[in-house]
Amino acid sequence: MRKFTLLICIFLVQFSFAQRKGYWQQEVDYKMEIDMKEKAYQYDGKMQLKYTNNSGQSLNKVYFHLYFNAFQPGSMMDNRLQNIPDPDKRMATNLGTKDNPKYESRISTLKPDQIGYQKVTSLKQDGKVVSYKVDGTILEVTLAKPIAEGKTSTFEMVWNAQVPEQIRRSGRNSKDGVEFSMAQWYPKMAEFDPEGWHLDEYIGREFFAPFGNFDVTINIGKDYVIGASGELQNPNNVKGYVKNPTIKEQNGKVSWNFKAENIHDFVWAADKEFIVEHAKSKHGVNVYLVYQDNDSSTAWREAMPYALGFFDYNSEHFGQYPWKNYSIIQGGDGGMEYGTATLIAGGKNLESLIGTIFHEAAHSWYQQLFGINETYNEWFDEGFTSYVEQMAHLNVVEKLKVMPSNPNPDAYRGYIALALSGKEEPASLLADYYNTNYAYSLEAYYKGQVLAIQLGYIIGNDNLNKTFLQFYDQWKFKHPSGNDFKRVAEEVSGINLKWYFNLFINTTRKIDYAIEGVNGNTIKLVNNSDFAMPIDLLVEYTDGTKELFYIPLREMRGEKPEENLVEYKGAKRTILEDWFWTKPTYEVKTSKEVKKATIDPTKRLADVNDKNNVFKK
Repeated sequence: MRKFTLLICIFLVQFSFAQRKGYWQQEVDYKMEIDMKEKAYQYDGKMQLKYTNNSGQSLNKVYFHLYFNAFQPGSMMDNRLQNIPDPDKRMATNLGTKDNPKYESRISTLKPDQIGYQKVTSLKQDGKVVSYKVDGTILEVTLAKPIAEGKTSTFEMVWNAQVPEQIRRSGRNSKDGVEFSMAQWYPKMAEFDPEGWHLDEYIGREFFAPFGNFDVTINIGKDYVIGASGELQNPNNVKGYVKNPTIKEQNGKVSWNFKAENIHDFVWAADKEFIVEHAKSKHGVNVYLVYQDNDSSTAWREAMPYALGFFDYNSEHFGQYPWKNYSIIQGGDGGMEYGTATLIAGGKNLESLIGTIFHEAAHSWYQQLFGINETYNEWFDEGFTSYVEQMAHLNVVEKLKVMPSNPNPDAYRGYIALALSGKEEPASLLADYYNTNYAYSLEAYYKGQVLAIQLGYIIGNDNLNKTFLQFYDQWKFKHPSGNDFKRVAEEVSGINLKWYFNLFINTTRKIDYAIEGVNGNTIKLVNNSDFAMPIDLLVEYTDGTKELFYIPLREMRGEKPEENLVEYKGAKRTILEDWFWTKPTYEVKTSKEVKKATIDPTKRLADVNDKNNVFKK
């Protein structure tokens, strides 16, 4: 009988694992109120958080991020700055020379009244006190009662915080003179998904969190104007948003209330010199510019038409922007995206300001609308955002009538420089773990963008455009991975892409093809690398005609359609037999005498040495 019972138990355990849920994601609903102590750069906070568990399992613990705690001497962020060879210049001071630098972490010199902190003073779950402990920037909470599958638990938290000196993203008194840049300012529920809890210490990279709704009330001095995520609920009772408001102040303070739905990060900034501009795009997006009204704000005054054009273009080509508002707020230390808002520093130069606005607003798709895990899918987050930014720039700013086949050769040059530098690491590496900031930056921003452009080379630009729109339909307000994008591209194109994504993301292998020679009517191609790719070979004959030879890979199990690109105009397309990755050479037989042959005249193939890609008679 005992053996039989044991067998039944084993069967039930195995059956439960076999019946694991399909896609799921957690839900959060924040209601917060904070009282600012402006002179001390501190605030008191109260939070009611409803947390819904859709995971298919019971939870005994939950975790919060306390990001401000990173801005303390001795933190992991401080330690990283002291040991990485090329620290972020915003976060370190060079005590040496340009040729012989000696960096000092700015965090290491913070005094007690300059550090950041978030201190929880009370925490309850469904009215019952829970135990918790703080470990760096992570708050670990042992629940009074497990949260069962499909159930919602309500947490009530009281905390106080000190806003750190402006070092990275958040802080007081930025270089521009903005008094409060409030990013990562509240205890944020950590993400729990099929991979488990994501409990990354805040080292300096970016974020991952569950989607939810926010209801935030900020009590602050009556002279301040605030820009924030979401939609302002009481514009008639605060400064800046309507003419002749009826300011409702109490004890010298005014309450601002913002609400936002289906976002995973909430930001705000406040300053006494802020003014607010508002306009609506053709697609109905309310765009707000919130910036300091002073002599250096000329570029900000000229930026609105470009911002409106950006949202209209992107809504047509990458999926409709789904929220009512987007706020572009002066603050922070560069540019950083948040739910329906961004903080942007500087802005004296219009071209630079537009570039930053386009990049951060493009994150409204790749990271905010698609909740990408930036802690290790940085190529998917920053790379695809950079691609979206560049496409918008060519159409909205440059207003090109004919799009180049490769929209960003600069990204290729940056990636190839990295690939040949000896510092490249796999793009699947955890973002914080790169040995250098140089490698991280070029990997995330350039190689990720090259991956997208080169994908168009493999499946065709029309299929790439269709993939972006179909991906939007399938994955908005979810947490997709790079593999999910790959699967959509495969569905759209009918081409297998496992080999491409695996080698380009998980390895540092490089692409290097060459025309080894032409003998009569035979062109000999060679793959000098360990990365196989399909080949477009454009041949110009001595009689003035052209022929485009298309050589697929066996692994593709399909072919890209003919592309109507300027480089291929007038060329007859001939599809040849597959080239095996196991075979380093390939011969192309022509019917006429060859004058010139070029591997990939569109320059979308990320060949690290394209000097041997052209033959001229």
